[in-house]
Order: sequence, then structure tokens, then C-alpha cells
Amino acid sequence: MAEERSFRIGDLAGATGTKVVTIRYYEKIGLLPEPDRSAGNYRIYTKGHRERLHFIRRCRHLGFTLEQIRGLLDLSQKEDRDCEAVDRIVADHLAEIEAKVADLQKLAQELKRVGDCCQGGRIGDCRIIEALSAADPEGRAA
Repeated sequence: MAEERSFRIGDLAGATGTKVVTIRYYEKIGLLPEPDRSAGNYRIYTKGHRERLHFIRRCRHLGFTLEQIRGLLDLSQKEDRDCEAVDRIVADHLAEIEAKVADLQKLAQELKRVGDCCQGGRIGDCRIIEALSAADPEGRAA
């Protein structure tokens, strides 16, 4: 049987595009299992660490929180379970993203409306500054 390839932390960081400090943080909070240590006390990571870190990075890229990732990682270890819990995590995350998109669309419309007020001229007469200084039309606190 071939020996599994091992990585030092810098190699793992380079292979996954992750900062060393982030790898250590993921270990500290339990997302990434602590690796074995060499005789010189260096961390020795395996292919399994690399794959798990790729999974974490992909989830982070998609906007999942660390707790959502923790849940997905826990569920991924229970291969015989129904995937309803995974579906729920993804559906909840999608709902959060859709709400953020709706908020961003409202923001874009408001910024366009404010930008359309600009007629050039001096800052003292700036309609954009005036509009931004006005009370929120929905009565929300800034």
C-alpha cells in the first residue's frame, strides 16, 4: 500500500489558496481536525485535510456561515442519513441570499434615484449630499 502524501502547513495553504492563519483558526474552532505532528513538532496534513479544507473554502465562497459549514461537515459524516437536513441548510441559506439580493436591488434603485438628482455644480448645492442627509423615507435609523 502506498504511503499517503503529507503536507506541511505552508504546502496546504498553497494547495488550497488559504492563509496559514486561517488554517490554524479552522483547527482551533474544530472545522479542521488537528493534524499529527512530526518529530520536529511541525503539523503534518493529509489528503483528507486538503479535501476538507477545499470543502470549507467552497462553502465560504458561497457565503455559508462557519456554523452552517460545521453542520454540513457533520452531516457529511453520516452517509446513510436522509439528506433532508442538508436540504434545509441550503434552503435557509438561499432564502438569506434572496433577501440580501432584494435589499441590494432596493439600494441600487435608491442610489440611482439619488444620483439622478445631480445637476453638477458646487458641493454646497449638491442634491446627492442633500438627499443623503434627509431622513430615511421608511423612518429607519441609520
